Amino acid sequence: MQGLLGILVGIGVLLLAHSIEGGRVIELVNLPAALIVVGGTIAAAAVQSPKRDFSRAMHLLSWALREESFGTRETIDRIKSWCRVSRVSGLVALEREIPKSSDPFERRALQLLADAQSAVMVRAVLETELARVENRDMHAARVVESMGGYAPTLGILGAVLGLIQVMSNLTEPSVLGQGIATAFVATIYGVGLANLVLLPLSKKVKRMIIGRSEHYELIMDGVSFIAEGHTPGEVEQRLQGYLEESHGKASTHRG
Repeated sequence: MQGLLGILVGIGVLLLAHSIEGGRVIELVNLPAALIVVGGTIAAAAVQSPKRDFSRAMHLLSWALREESFGTRETIDRIKSWCRVSRVSGLVALEREIPKSSDPFERRALQLLADAQSAVMVRAVLETELARVENRDMHAARVVESMGGYAPTLGILGAVLGLIQVMSNLTEPSVLGQGIATAFVATIYGVGLANLVLLPLSKKVKRMIIGRSEHYELIMDGVSFIAEGHTPGEVEQRLQGYLEESHGKASTHRG
């Protein structure tokens, strides 16, 4: 929600500044310019990227706006509960925990435990899966970043097209100024889309991918400790570093 709020505030500030200078909001509404900038940016990204990366990039944009967070304390408590289940009813009992999770990585980790795989095998499989997921989403994040580079250029293209229309009507000097102003709306759209939406979101997506990878490392360590036969208390003690790290990051953000 904070990301969406930030975008709206940024747009609102621009509109307010335009109004203070004596402009009207309606002057910044131009459907052809929006089509050129938004449609052209999406088309350029689709051309440069494989279909998988492009569709994943669109998903990551919505993910960034949803503000998904990973609770370290909650995850450790969940891992401890898995440990208790495995010690009371055996590793195979963890199959009942799989449907409770909506996260593919977590489900994969539980399935490996339920299959009684060794700790070495569990860690090896999950490390491979973590690298695959992170690599896939970093490629998609770069697609979003590249869109931030295309948008301003397409804004200039829209402005040039608008000026061509203006120059073709030089016989009507009375509408010349208004036509030029309208033409440059496309430039505003391009620069605004890049710097208020796409570039900030691409950086946010990368931070969220890194945060999710750290979350997955926590799960990977936790299930590896369970596979090694550690008690719930021992598992929690070994995972304490993740909790201290998350508290440190929270303090840094507050500072």
